[in-house]
This record gives sequence, structure tokens and C-alpha cells, in this order.
Amino acid sequence: MIRIAILGSTGSIGTSALAVVDAHPDRLRVVALGAGNNAALLAEQVRKYCPEVVALASGDGVDTLRGLCDPPRTVASGAEGLLAVATCPSVDVVLCASSGTAALEAVLAAIACGKTIALANKEVLVMAGGLVMDAARAHGVAILPVDSEHNAIHQCLHQRSGADVRRLILTASGGPFRGRSRASLAGVTAADALKHPTWQMGQKITIDSATLMNKGLEVIEAHWLFGMPASRIDVVVHPQSIVHSMVELRDGSVIAQMGITDMRLPIQYAFSYPERWDAPVPFLDLTRMGTLEFHEPAWDDFPCLRLAYRALEAENSLPIVLNAANEVAVDAFLRGELGFTAIPDLIAATMNAHTGGVADTLDAVRRIDGWARDRARAGVRELQSIP
Repeated sequence: MIRIAILGSTGSIGTSALAVVDAHPDRLRVVALGAGNNAALLAEQVRKYCPEVVALASGDGVDTLRGLCDPPRTVASGAEGLLAVATCPSVDVVLCASSGTAALEAVLAAIACGKTIALANKEVLVMAGGLVMDAARAHGVAILPVDSEHNAIHQCLHQRSGADVRRLILTASGGPFRGRSRASLAGVTAADALKHPTWQMGQKITIDSATLMNKGLEVIEAHWLFGMPASRIDVVVHPQSIVHSMVELRDGSVIAQMGITDMRLPIQYAFSYPERWDAPVPFLDLTRMGTLEFHEPAWDDFPCLRLAYRALEAENSLPIVLNAANEVAVDAFLRGELGFTAIPDLIAATMNAHTGGVADTLDAVRRIDGWARDRARAGVRELQSIP
């Protein structure tokens, strides 16, 4: 029996993970759950799975939860709640499915406790990849990728030597605006950008997919997970989202992982690794796939991807700035305070204002992250003041 903790249990990844648990009740048990502010859904999960520990983002959320169900003995909120879920003594695997950067400390604490990390959160490695991977090596902890692209690469590599690998190839759907010029995107709304053609995801990651920043963050994540430099990580646009990513070997052979667009597959793989289990999803029907397309990204129309490569190729604190500015920009766009094409402009301006710095401690990471958020918010206000 593998005992699971989920950070972000009420989000799209968290609920998919619980569907995997439902499919394998003889193999998986939910021990701890952490959520944002959706106390009603968490209460349903508590009643169904009877976890030992639960957490919500705020004290008000905890009060609401107590009024909806009979919670377990350990109920916490905020950063302390995330830590309680991630370090619960009886947990074997911690699934980090929360969005943003709030779970960074909890992931590091789980690693220190020897927990296996199933990572569905890009920001943790984009912000502090060096710290997280060093800690994992020091404690002998496995970091298993849940993002469909990195999970695919993990499957394709299958313990191959890095010397055998020529490059990693991440596939991108292209988002809802594939094929459109940047000039034509000036007036698109958040509702337009949230209409992803192949995946059902949370709002932030869906907007990131529309700007191609999601793929840029994945390039940085792949660097830390697989030890590859930016020059050996490529991106191709694959609208069908059937090939989830590929590995090109030194002899020119290309190994691809294919599957339906359902996050339960990579989540289950992370839970079951190194075993393979029957999956609660339809199998891929090769006879009905039709044509599979692969295209070069439209770098000039979607400049966020180039900004991510720039951050990765620079010194080690610029990805922190990139990530923080992007979160501020996406939030402002969703609020109607920033235009879609202004998102990369704001990120670039914040990166240009950054004077550098070494991010070799958690305090340094948080300090640079805070500066970048403040600078990006100021940038939003400046753009709003322009007539």
C-alpha cells in the first residue's frame, strides 16, 4: 500500500490523482490533503478518504471545513498547513499539484523527511531547481515528474545514460492561438485564452499555454530534472497532443511517448513507478489518430518562449524573476488589468531591470522573488497609467 499526500487536492491535478486512487484502492491510500480555499470540495474529500491530516490556505477556510464535516485530528492552515501535509510521518509519496510557489518550502521539507516527490508544479524547479535537486540527491529522494511532457521524457529515457542522449524534444499544443500573429492577439480576452484546444487545466496554466510560457517553464524544468543544457532542449508544436515528448539519441533514433490527453496516466505512472498498472482511461486507438503534425514554434509571435530560454541561459537568479513576473502578468491579464500581448512585455521589462544575484539559499530565492513581484506590479500600474 502506497500512502499519498496531495498538495492541491481540489485542483485539476489533485482531483485526477484522487481518481487514480479510486481505480487502485488496493494499492493507494490517501493520508494527507492540502487545498486552497475550496473548503466545500475538500470536505467531500475528507468524508470519502478519511485522511489523517488536512490543510487549507486560510483560517477562515478551516472554520468553514469544520462546519461541513468531521475533520481529522490535524487541521492546519497557510504555510504551516502545507508543511503538515508534506511531512506527515505515514506518507510515502507527496504529490505537489498546487499552483504557484507557495509549496516550495513544503517540498523541501518533504525531501528532508525522505518522501518521494511526484512533481506536477513547474514553479518549484523554475524558482529553486538547484536547491531542490541538491536536496533530493543529499537525501536519496526521487523526484518523479508528473507534467505530461517530463513524464514522457522520463519514460523515454528509462535509465539511459546521458551520454546516449543528443537532445530532449518537448511537444507543445500551440494553445488556442496557434497560427495567429502577435498583431492579431492585441484584443483577445481572458475568456478567449482559456479555451484550450486539447487539455482541461487550471486558469493560470491555461493562460501560460496560450502565451507559450508554459513550454518555456517546462524547458527550465527539464534542465533541472534531466541535467540537460538549454542548447539540448528543443520545442516543437504538435497540435494533436498525442506525442507527449521525445528523446533523440546520439545515433539519430527518436523515441516518443504517446497516449491520450488525460493526466491520470502520468499521475499513475509517478505513483506506480517503477511498476506499470492497468489504467482507468481509454487506450489510444492508432487507427483513428489521423495526421500528426509537428511545427517550429512561432518565436516572434509568442516571445515568452524565447524569454524562458534567455532566463535559463543566464545566471541562476533570472528564472526566478521570469517566473514571478509571469505570475503577476497572468493575474493582471485575468483581472482585465493587462492586455494579452503586454504579458511578455511586462516580463521582459522586469527581467531587464534585474541586476543579478546568486540564489543559493531559500532566503535568497524568496528575496529575489519578492523583488520581481513588486517590480512587475509597478510595471502593471505604469502600463495602466498610459493613455
